[in-house]
Amino acid sequence: MPSNPITPKKSPAFRQSGTAFALALALSISPLLAEQAFAFKIFGITLFGKDEAVNDVIDPVRYQISLDTDGADADLAKALERTSLLLQGEDAPVSGDLGLVIKARDDRDRLIATLYENSRYGGIVRITVDGRDIDDLPPIPAFDRSQPIAVTIRVDPGPAFTLGKVSLEGDAVGLDPATYNLVAGGPAGSLLILKASEKIVDDLKAEGRPLAVLARRDVIADHETQTVDVALAVKAGPMAPLGEVTVKGARKVDPEFIARYSRLRQGQPYSPEQLRKAAERLRALGVFSSVTIDESKDLAADGSMPLGIVVAEGKHRYFGVGASFSSIDGLGLEGYWGHRNLFGQAESLRLEGKVSGLSELSNVGNLDYSAGVTFIKPGAFVPSGTLEASVKGATLTTDSYDAASVIGKIAFSYDLTDYDKVTAGASLTYDNIDDAFGNNTYLTSGIPISYVRDTRDNKLNPTEGINAALSAIPSYEVLGKTFFSTFEGSVSGYYSLGADDRVVLAAKVSAGVLIGAGDLESVPATRRFFAGGGGSVRGYAYQEISPLNAAGDPTGGRAYALGSFEARINVTKTIGIVPFLDIGSVTTALYPDFSDIRMGAGIGLRYQTPFGPLRLDVAMPLDRYDGGSKYGIYAGIGQSF
Repeated sequence: MPSNPITPKKSPAFRQSGTAFALALALSISPLLAEQAFAFKIFGITLFGKDEAVNDVIDPVRYQISLDTDGADADLAKALERTSLLLQGEDAPVSGDLGLVIKARDDRDRLIATLYENSRYGGIVRITVDGRDIDDLPPIPAFDRSQPIAVTIRVDPGPAFTLGKVSLEGDAVGLDPATYNLVAGGPAGSLLILKASEKIVDDLKAEGRPLAVLARRDVIADHETQTVDVALAVKAGPMAPLGEVTVKGARKVDPEFIARYSRLRQGQPYSPEQLRKAAERLRALGVFSSVTIDESKDLAADGSMPLGIVVAEGKHRYFGVGASFSSIDGLGLEGYWGHRNLFGQAESLRLEGKVSGLSELSNVGNLDYSAGVTFIKPGAFVPSGTLEASVKGATLTTDSYDAASVIGKIAFSYDLTDYDKVTAGASLTYDNIDDAFGNNTYLTSGIPISYVRDTRDNKLNPTEGINAALSAIPSYEVLGKTFFSTFEGSVSGYYSLGADDRVVLAAKVSAGVLIGAGDLESVPATRRFFAGGGGSVRGYAYQEISPLNAAGDPTGGRAYALGSFEARINVTKTIGIVPFLDIGSVTTALYPDFSDIRMGAGIGLRYQTPFGPLRLDVAMPLDRYDGGSKYGIYAGIGQSF
């Protein structure tokens, strides 16, 4: 892929010659270390040391539990085990004898609900405490505490019921029950029936009926036939357009801007999806700590649905500092300052700077610097438009070239739909580069144009959808009077398998070509194509994959093709493993000719957090360059693509 001397790499690669340690992370968790000096934790994971058990339970009572699910299949048995709070909390005491009984009764209700979810309407759950059934215990029980109190749970799951007669009534009478997985003879789980009820109401609301509600839900289990009859009645109400849109909670952000940027216009058809999207785009501005869109319980006199956008503003100014250390790059320091609401309409301004290589203070010339300022104006000219302007400068030392660059850019983006965006702009870049062709200076103007379609369900951890992009940058290098253009395209897709998306298959392919210019030397190295690193072929160093000249120096190429394939396997709710294979080829031909194919393979670890998965990948090159990287370690937030 083309290198970028200005923008930091999203996935830092720590090669075998050095391992990076993030001082910023250590600083951010220092209060935790001060309070819990006996253990070192990150995101709740104890890396070393031991946790002290904190016992703040009044009148602690310990118990020992046995759970018998004889007759249940393996999946049902696991579901019952996960449901039982007594089983999950066996290592922690409860408060008093009565507290143990209350917890046991709650467990029985939870286990019965799990049986219903699995179509077992004839199941029986019996729980005894200290040898006595919980229904036979006195109001204030007393147990022998000389040893942990014995708690026994026996579950007779009974037979699996199936759906019998299914009827949709009221305004749902014309709908097909099979669309909602309600099929005679099919599964009759309570959760399936509940989800079908909700989906029917949602579908009627999607037709523009904001007052749609479930009027009646009758579920009758026949134990003789082992079937469940279901009757769902829905009252949809009239179709109604959106009415007046009001804004509450705004303090320093212009309420009129909030209403306009939401793109909820009075008179447009009512759509729950549009309301959800409106809330998402307002949250994405970064100026609000919370956003909710309230619907009126009744229609207005003109038959429209009034809406209220309720926001709570967060802090508009922010700043931060960070540090990193590597035996490769030495000590690095970075800092940034930003404002999220510069002129009252969510305009953002960010200033940032970074210096690395500070361990070699005797040779200041080897330091790498970067600094920049970025301004973003959402809702520019039209609610769907965004204006972005930036000036950035950096020095960059890589295995392929050394560059000192300054780039100015202005671009306007327009959302065609909730999934499609087009962007066009202008850029001017100054580069002073040392590479395989010696020292050269370039002044390059460009007109970047791009189209993106993104239907992923989650940007940081997608399980379905696609992310496709096309871009073109017609360019003119002023000093050498050279016209050239780069064209790139990529598409990634995701497919989930199993319950709860336990396995997600992910793939990404991309390609690019550079046309024009008589020779590679007339094109800045920052615009030629290289590959390798966390963003392309893992296992190889950043920009390591490149055509070589006669002297064996990397020159970059005119075309590339890349492919990445992953199986994202969730071992638990928070831990996942990801085996992967990356393939790449960079050539000096005018098209990807695959004359030199490089592959890297490895495995990754994922840890789920509220702000996305933490990623750690380890990869090896399958066709290593002489003297090249033996392996690569890559870390970041979010999936690799």
